[in-house]
Amino acid sequence: MTDYDAKIRNRLKRVEGQIKGILRMMDEQKECKDVVTQLTAARSAIDRTIGVIVSSNLIDCIQQTDGEEPKTQEEIVQEAVDLLVKSR
Repeated sequence: MTDYDAKIRNRLKRVEGQIKGILRMMDEQKECKDVVTQLTAARSAIDRTIGVIVSSNLIDCIQQTDGEEPKTQEEIVQEAVDLLVKSR
């Protein structure tokens, strides 16, 4: 079972606040580069959150076999890397 603890939820709530702030900036017609800077920060926060989720729940996140044969450690690590790369 995947564990989404309070730290992860708080990270996402901060991202939610960032997104709301970006929408407000757009409503106020703020400069393009300022909006893009904030979007980049939000994307970075989401990327870090993905990393935290994968690293703290590696086995549960990757080794969900659904009737398949158990995976080797190498397969698990490769799948985790693929998951992180795909998230970019």
